[in-house]
Amino acid sequence: MCGGSGSRLWPISRKCFPKQFLKCNPFSENSFLQDTILRLKNIKNLAKPILICNQEHRFIAAEQMREINIIPETIILESVGRNTAPAIALGTLKAKSIEKDPILLILEADHVIQNVDEFIETINKGVDYAEKGKIVNFGIKPTSPETGFGYIEAENPLDLYQGKGSSIKKFIEKPSLKKAQELINSNKYLWNSGIFLTKANVVFDEMSKHTPFLISQCEKALNESYLDLDFLRVKEELFSKCPDISFDIAIMEKTNLGIILSLNIKWNDVGSWDSISEISKKDKYSNSLIGKTLIENTKNCYLRSESKLIVGIDIEDLIVVETQDAVLISKKNSSQKVKNIVELMKKNNFKEATQHRKIFRPWGSYFSMAEGTNWQVKRINVNPGQSLSLQKHLYRTEHWVVVSGEATVEVGEKKKKLFKNQSIYIPLGCKHRLSNNGEEQLTLIEVQSGNYLGEDDIIRYEDIYGRN
Repeated sequence: MCGGSGSRLWPISRKCFPKQFLKCNPFSENSFLQDTILRLKNIKNLAKPILICNQEHRFIAAEQMREINIIPETIILESVGRNTAPAIALGTLKAKSIEKDPILLILEADHVIQNVDEFIETINKGVDYAEKGKIVNFGIKPTSPETGFGYIEAENPLDLYQGKGSSIKKFIEKPSLKKAQELINSNKYLWNSGIFLTKANVVFDEMSKHTPFLISQCEKALNESYLDLDFLRVKEELFSKCPDISFDIAIMEKTNLGIILSLNIKWNDVGSWDSISEISKKDKYSNSLIGKTLIENTKNCYLRSESKLIVGIDIEDLIVVETQDAVLISKKNSSQKVKNIVELMKKNNFKEATQHRKIFRPWGSYFSMAEGTNWQVKRINVNPGQSLSLQKHLYRTEHWVVVSGEATVEVGEKKKKLFKNQSIYIPLGCKHRLSNNGEEQLTLIEVQSGNYLGEDDIIRYEDIYGRN
C-alpha cells in the first residue's frame, strides 16, 4: 500500500510527492517504497508485487519500480484515498483473480526496517499461522512511551524471541503518555506495525462478514476496472462510495482470527521528523547534519538542507528542514504537530502545503525556478526516449533553451533538432511537442510569458501516456 497525504514529513513530503517515494532513509539510497520491495527478495515463492496507490502518483510509483528492475503484477489506482481497508480489499480481490487462495503479505510502503534477516525469518514463522486460517498482525516491542502509535494487547504474555504468537485481546489507539508508559512496562503489549500475513480467502470471508458493503463495492469497482497503460484503474464512481476506514477498525477489532507475532527488527514508521532524527547518524553532540550546514555550540539538533546553507549558533533541541520554497523550524518532540500546520496552510491557500516546485511527469520532471505576474521560468528534464504531448496554449508563449542533451522539437508543421545553447520560440496558439530521442537526459530552460500561466492551459492533441 503506497498511498498517503504527505503531510507528516513536510516540507520534503507533500501531497504531490508523499513520504513513501522519498529517498531520505539514513540507511539507504532508495526510496521507502523501493526498500519495502527489495527487502522481500529472500522470501521463497514470492509472486510479483501488487501495488495500490493514488492515481496522481502512478508514474512516480512505476518509475521507482523501473529504477530497481521490478515489474509489478499490477499497479492499482485509487481515484480517492479511502484508508487501508478498501486498499487491502482491492489487493485481495486482485490476488484471488491470479491464484485461488494465495497467502498475502500486506505491507505499508513507508517503514524503516534495519534487521532484514530477522524480518524475513519472522515472516516465515507467520506462514504457519496463516496456513491455519489466522490473520497475523505483526507487532513491535515498544522502546519508548509513544503516544502517536497504536498498541495491541495479547491474550497471553508474549515470548518476544521464540516466534510464538498469541491471540489478540484488544487494540489501543494512540494512548495518553501516562497510559503509554504503563503499556511498555508489560510484555503483553506491542506497537501495531500495520503489517499483516494471511490467506486471501480469510480476508475475503472476514470482510464479507464484518464489512459486506465495502467488499461488495470494491468487487464491483474492480470488475469494472480498465487498463490505462500499465495501470489498473478501478471504477471511480463505485470505489468512492467505499467507507473511509482502516483495516484495524473494519476487521482486526472484530475478528476472532487475529494473532499477534513479535518483530524484533529495529523498526521505525518514520512518521515524524523526530523519528527521522532518532535513526539518523549523529555527531558527538547528538546533532544530525544533512546537506549544507555549519554549526557552533549546537546540541541535539536535526538540520537538513536541500539547497541553502543552514547556520546554527547556540541552539539546542531543534529540527530545521529547508527546501527550495519552505523552511520548517520545530522544537524536538513537537514535530507530530506538523500535520496540523499543513492543514492550516491549506486553509490559508498556501500552495506550499501540497505542491513542490519540482513536479514529476511521466516523461520526466520540471522545476519552477522563478515567477512574476505574467512570466515564469522552469527547468525541464525529459528522460531518454520520452516525449511531451502534442499541445498548444491559449494564454502563454514559450521560449526553450537547451542546457544539455539533444531535443527534437515540433513547432507547427516543422521539426528540428536542438543542441546545447540552441533555442526556439513557441508562439501563442501554435501546436508543438518536445521529445528526447537521445540516450541521455535532456535539460532545457523554459521561459513562459502570458496573461495566465496555469498548468491547465494545455490543449492536448496526441499523448503517448493517454492523458486528456
